[in-house]
Amino acid sequence: ALSVPPPASANDGLTPFGEPSPGMRFVNAPLTGVWYAAPSPGARAYVAEGDEINGGQVVGLIEAMKLFNEIKSDAAGTVIRILAESGTLVKRKQPILEIDPR
Repeated sequence: ALSVPPPASANDGLTPFGEPSPGMRFVNAPLTGVWYAAPSPGARAYVAEGDEINGGQVVGLIEAMKLFNEIKSDAAGTVIRILAESGTLVKRKQPILEIDPR
């Protein structure tokens, strides 16, 4: 009998977040790399759930090819959920934050 491997996951094993909740929007990773929620180990995170943020505000860092890239929110609002765990690989276009835009 032939052994058939299970089909590959369409989302590369990442937790599927689907669409944001009604009225909410995602801040997505602009590139693939390692997500960091704080500027250095032990430092306060750039944002926390419940924080009010402004468009253009730095919400974290993504390290790609030994360079740290500031990730900025493209909208103002309240952080509802932080979807990426600090120190983990995120893929381009993967949701990092869910915000309630104002």
